[in-house]
Amino acid sequence: MKNLLTIFAALLLVSCSSGGDSPDPTPNPTPTEDTFVRAADVSFVPEIEAAGVSFKYNNTAQDPLLTLKNAGVNYIRIRLWHNPSDGHSGMAEVKQLATRVRNLGMKVWLTVHYSDTWADPGHQTKPVAWQSLNFTNLKSAVAVYTSQIMSEINPEIIQIGNETNDGFLWPEGKLSTNEAQYLELTNAAVSSVRNANNTTKIMLQYAGISNSADWYFNKVKNVNYDYIGISYYPVYHGTSLADVKTKLTGLNQTFSKKVLIAETSYPFTLNWNDWTNNVVGQSNQLVSGYDATASGQKNYILAIKSLVKSVPNGQGFCYWGGEWIAFKGSQATNGSTWENQALWDFNNNALEGIQAFSKD
Repeated sequence: MKNLLTIFAALLLVSCSSGGDSPDPTPNPTPTEDTFVRAADVSFVPEIEAAGVSFKYNNTAQDPLLTLKNAGVNYIRIRLWHNPSDGHSGMAEVKQLATRVRNLGMKVWLTVHYSDTWADPGHQTKPVAWQSLNFTNLKSAVAVYTSQIMSEINPEIIQIGNETNDGFLWPEGKLSTNEAQYLELTNAAVSSVRNANNTTKIMLQYAGISNSADWYFNKVKNVNYDYIGISYYPVYHGTSLADVKTKLTGLNQTFSKKVLIAETSYPFTLNWNDWTNNVVGQSNQLVSGYDATASGQKNYILAIKSLVKSVPNGQGFCYWGGEWIAFKGSQATNGSTWENQALWDFNNNALEGIQAFSKD
């Protein structure tokens, strides 16, 4: 009898564990790394905060980095100037900002201008401290400075120059006239990054989607970099998103690199909030189907995100100037040229466009 009871209990246990009303245990999903870059450049934030101006979320003051983090931003892009006259965007400020970014669980994307001020396709001025150096010493200065950056900040993504359509560190590094020297300077910086941390991703950035982008990336085809970055602003580079997708696809296919939109932005209004002339202010500067409203801005960002995801090896995008509100006051003539393209409205309250940075 005892044996029969034992067999019955065993059969009952098998029955309960293999069907009936008891569901199978839910497997623990393996977490996937969030590799698609959803970035915002917030380089003005320290200067704005130093002026005593606050950013808001739901009309309550909130750290703008936290607002972006909660919205889904996973990388913060920061510009770095060598020795800026007012200290903003210099090493000390950028290092502090990078620490804030990491404390919130986001990653750092550093744009090294190799200048004391703005570097772009029309301006690539050497730092004052390097003006009198011969080429050998200039190359050494680039290597040492880049090593310092890696030691003090160690970004997850680093750009060697900003919008280097015709090189950087002019005249020595002007690509169209001193190609060999530009490549030597770039390779010196790349070597410093690789020697410091071979997991840091290196980006080279071109402004625009013209055929000259192919010319530029062909010139750097032997440089050891990881990401192709493209600036795309409808006001400067045309209002066809189809053309953007074609260019990104072509660059990936030709150069076998992951591609990103390194800078883009869009207005939530054509009005203004200070007396500094804005870059965008006319309806003919808009992309068809995306009006200059809060929802139009959000839909534009969603379209950019979707576009990059649809491109082979599309790695992500970055919104530029989202923090550049009119923080110097409504009468300022030296304020923001971008406040109507910010991600915060004219009351400094977060717009719905931040929702476009969600992971899905």
